[in-house]
Amino acid sequence: MSDLLRAPAELKYAEELDWLESVDDGPKPFAWRLSPKMVRLFVLGAERADGLDREISQKWFGDRSIVERAIVTLASDRGLLLIGDPGTGKSWLAELLAAAISRNSTLVVQGTAGTTEDHIKYSWNVSMVIAKGQSRESMIPSPIMTAMGQGSIGRFEELTRSTSDVQDALISILSEKYISVPELDSDNIVFAKPGFSIIATANSRDRGVNDLSSALKRRFNFVRIPVVTNKKSEAEIVRFRTEELLRRHQIELDVPPTLLDVLLRSFADLRASSAAAGSDDEKLESALSTAEQIGVLEDAILHSNFFGQQALTARALASSLVGSLARRAPEDLAIMNKYLHGVIEPRSNDEGGDWPEFLEGGRDTIATLS
Repeated sequence: MSDLLRAPAELKYAEELDWLESVDDGPKPFAWRLSPKMVRLFVLGAERADGLDREISQKWFGDRSIVERAIVTLASDRGLLLIGDPGTGKSWLAELLAAAISRNSTLVVQGTAGTTEDHIKYSWNVSMVIAKGQSRESMIPSPIMTAMGQGSIGRFEELTRSTSDVQDALISILSEKYISVPELDSDNIVFAKPGFSIIATANSRDRGVNDLSSALKRRFNFVRIPVVTNKKSEAEIVRFRTEELLRRHQIELDVPPTLLDVLLRSFADLRASSAAAGSDDEKLESALSTAEQIGVLEDAILHSNFFGQQALTARALASSLVGSLARRAPEDLAIMNKYLHGVIEPRSNDEGGDWPEFLEGGRDTIATLS
C-alpha cells in the first residue's frame, strides 16, 4: 500500500479484518462480513475481556454506545445519519463501519451545491448510447446504486450541503429500496439486495443551508457525535493520528509529551475564550476541532522535519498554531495576539518550560503575518 496516497480502511487494516473474519462465529445480519460484535471490536479495539489471541487496535475514540447504536441501526432497514460539529470523526467512523461490514468503504457520494440526482442514481455513457442505444450496459451506476446491487453500505458525505431535489430522490431510495430507470423498456428497476444501507454525515454547523425535510429525517436514525472535551481522550486521538503521519511519511521525529500538552492546553484555552465571546468578531473563524488540532501538529512536524533540526520545537508548534488558526486578517490575528498577551505570557512567567519559546514563536508569526 506504499504506492497509495491514502489507503481506504479496508486495505489499511486488511490483515485485522481477515483475522477477525476467520475467528468470527457470531450471527451476521444479511451479507455482513463481520458480526456486530466484531464490527465493534474492529472500530473500538479489543479489550482483555474479549479473549482474543491478538491485539486489535482502537481506531475511533469516542463513546462505546455511539458505535453500538450505529451498528444496530445498520442492521435494521433504516439509514444512519452521523451528525456533529466539524472534526468530530463522523466521516472516519462511517468509513470504518463500511469497511468492517462490507469490506468496501469507497462507495461515496460527496454532497455539495452541485450534487445532482445523477450522482445518487445513474447517468449514461454517451458514446455507448449513440452506438448501441440505452441499455444496462450503457448505464453508469452511482456509488449508491452500486451499493444497492451489492447489498453493501453506501456513504453520503455532507448531506445537508446537497439541494432539496437530491434529498427528495434519496427518500425514495431509503423507503422503496429500488431505483426505477424509465429510459429502459425492460429490466428497468434496480432492486436493493439485503444488507444495503446508507451512512450519511451532516455538519451541525450547516443548519439552515439545506435543512432535511421531515420525510427524510424519518428514514434516518440520528446518531450525534459530540465534540471531544475529555483531555485524555483528545490526547489519545492526536497521538494516534500523529503516529500514523510519522509512519506514512517515514519520519523519525520525537513528539515530546510536554509539547503535546502545550497543544492541548492551547486549544482548550481558545475554546473557552470562544465560548465566552460576545460576538462572532471576538471568535476565531476556526471551529477549534480535534481535526484542526491534528492539522496544527502535522504542519509543525513536517516543517520541523524538512526545514528544522528534525526535532519538534515549541517555536514550530506556535508558528503552526497561529498560521493555521488566524484565517482572517486582522480579526483572527488580533484574537491570537490577545491570547498570547493575556494567557501565554503570564503562564510563561509562572511555569517556564516550553511556554517562553512557544510565546516567542507565536509573536514572531503574528508579526510576520500582520
